[in-house]
Amino acid sequence: MTKVTPLADAVASVLPGSHVALSGFATARCPMAFAHEVIRQGIKGLTVSQCVAGIDADILVGAGAVDKVINGGGSRGRSGQHSCIVRAYEEGKLDSEESSSLSMVFRYLAGALGLPFIPIRSLQGSDILKRLEQISPPVVSRLNDPFSGEEWLVLKPLIPDVAVVQVPYADSEGNAWILGPLWDNEEQAKSSKRVIVITERLVSTDEIRRDPSRTVIPGFRVSHVVHLPFSAHPTSVYDLYDFDVKHIQLYAKESKTTDGFSTYLDEYVYGVDDHWGYLDLVGGMEHLNTLIADPVLGY
Repeated sequence: MTKVTPLADAVASVLPGSHVALSGFATARCPMAFAHEVIRQGIKGLTVSQCVAGIDADILVGAGAVDKVINGGGSRGRSGQHSCIVRAYEEGKLDSEESSSLSMVFRYLAGALGLPFIPIRSLQGSDILKRLEQISPPVVSRLNDPFSGEEWLVLKPLIPDVAVVQVPYADSEGNAWILGPLWDNEEQAKSSKRVIVITERLVSTDEIRRDPSRTVIPGFRVSHVVHLPFSAHPTSVYDLYDFDVKHIQLYAKESKTTDGFSTYLDEYVYGVDDHWGYLDLVGGMEHLNTLIADPVLGY
């Protein structure tokens, strides 16, 4: 059964106040078209979780769509910090639940396995743990190993309402490949109540079945499949296209101030009807073709 749907319909299925797990990692495989459409539709009160915060989270925070961020840190790498997230923290407008990247994966894994908690060693003795222990209701606790009696730190699972995962290839049923780094995406998808897949290429199920080991997300977990080329722009999708350095630098510059960020939103999000209008605005295929990945290197 086909689950292919327009982006607007997939986004409309995300209720205000939902916990949304995003697949993005800094400037790679961020579901940017999804984020733009959330902003256009005026969806508010979201909780966003992500192993390492990407531009998708930053623009959603800047637009006022997000009340809480759960992540393991994040930045744009060479183009600096996520200014909207930092500004919202400093102004007290954003609830933060920051841990380590590894503990984020563990929490998704606990949700994927249906566990009430999961033990971890790596946070012991850290300032991150001190901050997590102050959160109410608690997300960390301690218990004794019933076999050895040793005390263990345990984490509460993460169970998002929906995971939004940007992938290079998927079929109409939602069976999806992710090439290159997976980060926390497999655990995200399996811990979430449902998954929205945003795919660059829509391929046949026969093609997916030719190499089933690549299927990171099985179709039965997926509620919507959105086929939308260059939907991660200006971030990259390994094997298909690289990140757009100049546009990321533009976003970095504009997002440093509230006025600059508003100008960016007015032009690139509110100023176009949809993702196709956005692609035309950033230079159309003439520009996008300069980002196409080398077929051997994948970037």
